[in-house]
Amino acid sequence: MTLVMVEGEKLKLSNLSKLMWPEDGITKADFINYFVQIAPYLLPHLKDRPVVFTRYPEGIHGESFYQKNAPDYAPDWLNTYTVVSFSGGQKKEIRYVLINDLKSLVWAANQASLEIHPWLSRIGSIDYPDFAVFDLDPMENTDFEDARFLALALKRLLEMEGLKGFPKTSGATGIQVYVPLESRYTYRQVRTFAEFFCRVLEKTFPEKATIERNVKKRKGRVYLDYLQNVKGKTLIAPYSPRPFKGAPVSAPVTWDELERGVVPSMFTVKNMPERLKKTGDLFKGVLEERQKIDRWL
Repeated sequence: MTLVMVEGEKLKLSNLSKLMWPEDGITKADFINYFVQIAPYLLPHLKDRPVVFTRYPEGIHGESFYQKNAPDYAPDWLNTYTVVSFSGGQKKEIRYVLINDLKSLVWAANQASLEIHPWLSRIGSIDYPDFAVFDLDPMENTDFEDARFLALALKRLLEMEGLKGFPKTSGATGIQVYVPLESRYTYRQVRTFAEFFCRVLEKTFPEKATIERNVKKRKGRVYLDYLQNVKGKTLIAPYSPRPFKGAPVSAPVTWDELERGVVPSMFTVKNMPERLKKTGDLFKGVLEERQKIDRWL
């Protein structure tokens, strides 16, 4: 157990020598240090957003589990946000963690939260997402190259309509394109907007793209998942690691980089801090741009 002081709070860090990515020699201490290094770039994308963690206490080859509710042992200073819902006459409460500062991020890292999945909206406007998400997910017999092709086609479609999109790798085989919006559209409206563009891509490239919800019928095509635009759904945060060999991260990239043929394995826990020093936050526009989509509603 190691005791550290972060932003005026004492944190007990445990199992620091535990290998999180054994093949890459990345320990829990290395992982925590990674989050500390990228915090200035990551935290703005997490601020005031309920988050879901995927935890890997024994590393990427051990058992993992999702955590929505803040655990009972969470420190008193950790900010949370409670979402109340009703199903079948039963009241359900989920107390989500908010990662608004470095001490909260270090606390989450010490829980072996290798993946952080934030909501698309903030607690001050929880019913109104800040962006539309296009999740391009390769299915069987497709790969990142197919997703890259469709992402670039989507870019051209958006540009024709005067809209900006910002791409990032999922850290696995897919690509996610975020279209920042004025925070006044409902999730249903944002979903309608995203569905429109996904249908255009499907009709234009029927051999490559599909919005088919039946998994068995998607074979050989990239799934265009506009249904990610639902209240309570989450996506992997930019710069969040993934539990795969090589320790890849979900990496914002430029459209030029996509044109030149980048691949997800190029962006890892080991090299992302240095890349950020050179490029800055390529996803900054997602937080700053505000676009209207009234004409598609």
